[in-house]
Amino acid sequence: MKITEHIKNAKGKTLFSFELLPPIKGQSIQWIYDAIDPLLEFNPPFIDVTSLREDYIYKEQENGLLQKVSYRKRPGTIAICAAIIHKYKIDAVPHLICGGFTKEETENALIDLQFLGIDNVLALRGDARAADSSFIPTKGGHCYATDLIQHIKNHNDGKFLHEDIETFKSDFCIGVAGYPEKHFEAPNLNADFKFLKQKVDMGAEFIVTQMFFDNQKYFDFVNKCRENGINVPIIPGLKPISTLTQLTVLPKIFHIDLPDDLTDALSHAKNNAEAKEIGTAAMIKQCKELIEFGAPVLHFYTMGKPEQTKQIARAIF
Repeated sequence: MKITEHIKNAKGKTLFSFELLPPIKGQSIQWIYDAIDPLLEFNPPFIDVTSLREDYIYKEQENGLLQKVSYRKRPGTIAICAAIIHKYKIDAVPHLICGGFTKEETENALIDLQFLGIDNVLALRGDARAADSSFIPTKGGHCYATDLIQHIKNHNDGKFLHEDIETFKSDFCIGVAGYPEKHFEAPNLNADFKFLKQKVDMGAEFIVTQMFFDNQKYFDFVNKCRENGINVPIIPGLKPISTLTQLTVLPKIFHIDLPDDLTDALSHAKNNAEAKEIGTAAMIKQCKELIEFGAPVLHFYTMGKPEQTKQIARAIF
């Protein structure tokens, strides 16, 4: 079922969902099940599965020179989505990204997803590799999320890369990312809304936001979207604070601000256990406000660690 249909069928009730990282290669599928099972009591209508591009390592050769080797350290998103659907009968939402994939590989992924009966995809540009200072498109791949959206729309219309005739058509519901505090590469917030509106005009049907800790940022973002004619569901992405280091790491990596009351409380935490307790309480309060505002879904970035999310969900659902 499409995300938009899940939201429509909820008739105003806020739903619960979460996102998973594929496990590090060498781990079994049980890692995924252990990340899902504790959260089933909250009836998630869908589960997101991220996708990560390749990275590089340098191996020394016998002649002493270094060889640049491409590798992937996590199993495929599509396989994990198939396992989730098979075991839990819950909709899986794969992330499709530009970085690390050629157009042919993207098309093959869409064919596999349609074969599996997957109805939703989240179309993202993706992040830069760890060794790169900025995003570098893959040769033969898409440069921007808008290019990826167009590819998916073409697939929905039965148009393929190397075929001149129309064949079967897919019907993917396309989601995109939104940034309540502006994408760090956008020159300003108004430009960011312009790019987001372009994605929606191209066919995006729902938005999932970057994590945020100040609800007013989300409220303003939703209102600004509506003012700009962006009327699709806007799902808040949430991640509770769980360690002291996140006080500085999260703003650095995700280009977000933490509100004064949260940073003040965390500054008095003596250890990670206290920081986690503070983060949990703050997220419960944040979620209750979001439900009152009418957020269609509370979407948690669990990173495969369900226990804190479980504690929060039990307090609000």
